[in-house]
Amino acid sequence: MARDSLFGERILWSGGPKVISTPPAWRLISGVSGVMSVVTVLFAIVCGTALRANVGGMLVFAGWCATLSLLAWRGPLVFRAGVEYVVTEGHVIWRRGRIRRSIDRNAVSYALIRWNPRAPGVGDLVLVRAVPTGALRRTLRLTLSDVAGPDRLWAIVRGVTPSAPLGDGDRSLGQRLDDGERVLWTGTPQASPWTTRRLATASVAAMVALATLRVVLRATPALSRVLRAHALPWITSGLLVAGVALTTLLLVAVALGVAYQACVRPRRLARLTRYLVTDRRVLIRRGKEELSLDRGRIADVISAPVHGLTHDGAASAPSGLNDVYLVLDGPQARAFSPSGAFGELDGDRLVPVLSAIEDAETVGSILRGKPEADPLPKAA
Repeated sequence: MARDSLFGERILWSGGPKVISTPPAWRLISGVSGVMSVVTVLFAIVCGTALRANVGGMLVFAGWCATLSLLAWRGPLVFRAGVEYVVTEGHVIWRRGRIRRSIDRNAVSYALIRWNPRAPGVGDLVLVRAVPTGALRRTLRLTLSDVAGPDRLWAIVRGVTPSAPLGDGDRSLGQRLDDGERVLWTGTPQASPWTTRRLATASVAAMVALATLRVVLRATPALSRVLRAHALPWITSGLLVAGVALTTLLLVAVALGVAYQACVRPRRLARLTRYLVTDRRVLIRRGKEELSLDRGRIADVISAPVHGLTHDGAASAPSGLNDVYLVLDGPQARAFSPSGAFGELDGDRLVPVLSAIEDAETVGSILRGKPEADPLPKAA
């Protein structure tokens, strides 16, 4: 069997991206930059033809936005085309040419799986190592993008023989357990509290909405006077109207997007979330995202009452609901995944925290018990 040239370990699995896709954040950057480029060109044409102004700076900015849009759209595809993933006896390696990143298999705290909605059976496998909290708190991540059967690959990384149902993201977590694995507890979050982060995001949405309203109220009368006066050729007038309309639509889209992130998405994610505690692992499913944490990595369990406004607008969360924080343990590392022992959850990022559950005492007693088997034996 082949050996890795860096660590000299036997290679257990190797591969690369099954499909090559652009991450959603990069697609968003590409779209916004493209719209800004078009709007700038439209206003440059109007200013250059009607006012005889020097529009060189505007054209340079438009070109810069167009370049950024193209790079954000095609750059990740070009970069990922040469990526290779390798799993050895002791490490998981990401490499592209002479660039390498690796993580010790025994140091992985938990894994995230993000299924690709456009490619069945394909998704990202994110290996996470949480390290000490406080001043030294940080998180080390290694992302294997667009691999076929990311849950099957995660089983290989854990040192477990992949079961037959793995590789199908449309199956529930209960149908894709390891051979012999049993579910001991299951639950769902009962609320989506309004945290400080959500309130700040909602405030940003309100400010963007007010800015959009101000643009519309100030631009509409001026634009109407210009059009009634027939001071511009009809082509130039059309370009001016198109530029103002695109600017308004962009602001409206930003306001709606930020408002969705603050007001709608947390509630939707709470409805899509399901928690499973088995005799070996803690599993969380949230839409197309999954989290898998071996119970052997849990050093302690701490529960705290849910604080903040609920989605119903109450002053505090319903009584009896608790967030269950898992203290993660690993080689020379013991840490909470969120910021601080009782800090806010890490935005929309899926973390090993059971939020807003009713029977925290039951799940806490299960998790404090010893798992039946060590799911991550040392590599031979």
